[in-house]
Amino acid sequence: MANLNYIDEFREKEKAESVLRRIREVSKKNASIMEICGTHTHSVSKYGIRDALPPNIRLISGPGCPVCVTSAGDINRIIEFSKREKNVIIATFGDMMRVPGTVSTLSQTRAGGADIRVVYSPLGAIDIAKAEPLKEVVFYAVGFETTAPTVAGTILKAKQDGVKNLSVLSLHKLTPPAMKALIDGGEIDITGFICPGHVTAIIGADAYSFIARDYRSPCVVAGFEPLDVLLGLLMLTKQIEEGRSDIEIEYDRVVTPRGNVKAQEVINEVFTVADAEWRGIGTIPSSGLKIRSAFAEFDAEKKFAMPLCEEETEPKGCSCGKVLKGLITPPQCVLFGQACTPDTPAGPCMVSSEGTCAAFYKYRRG
Repeated sequence: MANLNYIDEFREKEKAESVLRRIREVSKKNASIMEICGTHTHSVSKYGIRDALPPNIRLISGPGCPVCVTSAGDINRIIEFSKREKNVIIATFGDMMRVPGTVSTLSQTRAGGADIRVVYSPLGAIDIAKAEPLKEVVFYAVGFETTAPTVAGTILKAKQDGVKNLSVLSLHKLTPPAMKALIDGGEIDITGFICPGHVTAIIGADAYSFIARDYRSPCVVAGFEPLDVLLGLLMLTKQIEEGRSDIEIEYDRVVTPRGNVKAQEVINEVFTVADAEWRGIGTIPSSGLKIRSAFAEFDAEKKFAMPLCEEETEPKGCSCGKVLKGLITPPQCVLFGQACTPDTPAGPCMVSSEGTCAAFYKYRRG
């Protein structure tokens, strides 16, 4: 079995080298290509893809980490809320616990006495609510289109089961509007996009059609294995060289043009599109999901007097905002690898397992 595995690995390496050679043969024009998914960023860094490409192709890491794009103001809100409301349990994903607000984190706030618990699925918040009927449970929901269906399903399940002491603070973000905002912002030249496989499995590749049509920016939806990423880059390179701007799917074993229609129906039943605040970018119109009035009983914004979102303020010296927009790479931040490491993170891009700074730090070469 070991020999067979070695042979398979060798063949994959041969295929990757063949695709790289093809990229070098095809690519003549200068191109700045943005990957918009944290998993792509980690794959690119882990396998040295960025360094293996010809010098005329520049890979840019965009705002592909849902934890990282959650604004400091929104972190401050939930921290302040958890301190103020003594009869409330905050439930959230583990990655959120160490993300810095302006002066504190959820982990530090829990150490100070607030009841904040980590769940591995939104349904875990229902379990807590049923086990603690005399307390209110607020699920602090962050994520892109990938996690939105599970949160919507949790709300539907809570309604079905008659759970009255559960609500959700929805801070979900939508990917295509962020791509539009980055192009419209004009701060960085983006020739084309490697689109996220997980997100696109939900929303469908057709969701990016306006990017190709209105902005003439080619898009390829790629998977996450190194060969997937390289094939996606080859497809993009061909489009750029041929002057095309199409939406193509490399990850066709998972992604379709229309996406997961059932998941979209669940999202649309529970949520409605709203403006959202993105760390480092600001307010992006129609880039978030809020709970519909039909499910107001599960909307923490309506159920409680939630603190208002403060003006966005990065932790002192942190350049996460610029990293998320692709304006700089992590090593260009003065804190990177010194005051900011995975053990002592100054900003969310080093905290999250999908963060760009975490990827650059973990897979540093030389």
